[in-house]
Amino acid sequence: MPSGIFRVQYYQKPLRQFGVEMRECPSWAGVFPPQRKWLRPAWGLWNLVDRAPDTLRSYGYDLVFFQRELLSTSVTWERFAKRPRIFDVDDAVWTHRRGHFAPKLARLCDHVICGNSFLAEEFSRWNPSVSVLPTPVDVHRFCPQKCEHDPERPIIGWMGLHTNIGFLYGIEPALREVLRRHPKAIFRIVSGAAPEFRSLPSDQVEYIRWTPANEARTIQEMTIGIMPLNDTVSARGKCSYKMLLYMACGLPVVVSPVGMNAEVLEQDNVGFGAASSCDWVERLDELLRNPELRSRMGAAGRNVVVQNYSVEVLAPRLAKTLHNVAGADIL
Repeated sequence: MPSGIFRVQYYQKPLRQFGVEMRECPSWAGVFPPQRKWLRPAWGLWNLVDRAPDTLRSYGYDLVFFQRELLSTSVTWERFAKRPRIFDVDDAVWTHRRGHFAPKLARLCDHVICGNSFLAEEFSRWNPSVSVLPTPVDVHRFCPQKCEHDPERPIIGWMGLHTNIGFLYGIEPALREVLRRHPKAIFRIVSGAAPEFRSLPSDQVEYIRWTPANEARTIQEMTIGIMPLNDTVSARGKCSYKMLLYMACGLPVVVSPVGMNAEVLEQDNVGFGAASSCDWVERLDELLRNPELRSRMGAAGRNVVVQNYSVEVLAPRLAKTLHNVAGADIL
């Protein structure tokens, strides 16, 4: 899972300098249930059997860190794991189908780490011990880079899960108008599946299948990064990660000013919020016409990420939280 990479694996090496060793216990049966319903009972049993030894092994460690529930949408062995326990959350998981596991797991834990302030406010209803720790960015990998592409052919870019492509359909009329005004511009989508636009000119739309190897480069080649959202509880729970990746690569951003997006926008002049179709058209048009503004906003965005969201900045904060919860008199 992406959150397991960004919120756990990114920290493993830097945490060692603070006396913290992390051992991952992945699910060999797979995190999510199979599509075929008749296979799900066997998958669930496999997961339960697989997780039992992990639960016993937890008593050999100082602290248990749940990145998600052990069995998708259910609370099972978690209550038997050694305490203290931490639940790490980077999404509004309680709004998902069968998301009732989230309050239960939060109550079973001694502390909840949340990816943004909205999540922290919500989870404080179920656990009084809550802290905020944004998802870290590898600023050495996601960094500005001179890429060989035609400066006369700017790229408006979006990267995300294929399940979130629907947000792009919501601003399709605005994108169509922007591409009409700028016939040399390209709209790039980097995802696991191609979008199906109804009205965008096909010669101005570029789909690139996401891979771990190409994710940094495909952003570095962009001119502007966008992150449209609907103003819903689920959207407010998002941790603005793609916005931060754009900024780390020195791109100006145009985003829906929802949840954490709005908080990041307030930190410096890193881009624009777009709350209406007219906003999306005018803000993208302004940036496409003004290279100097793009450069200035991109530099400010890069600085915000380095100073506030890099692994180097956030690892000491996580280490301090872990030590405090574990009761270690360190830091």
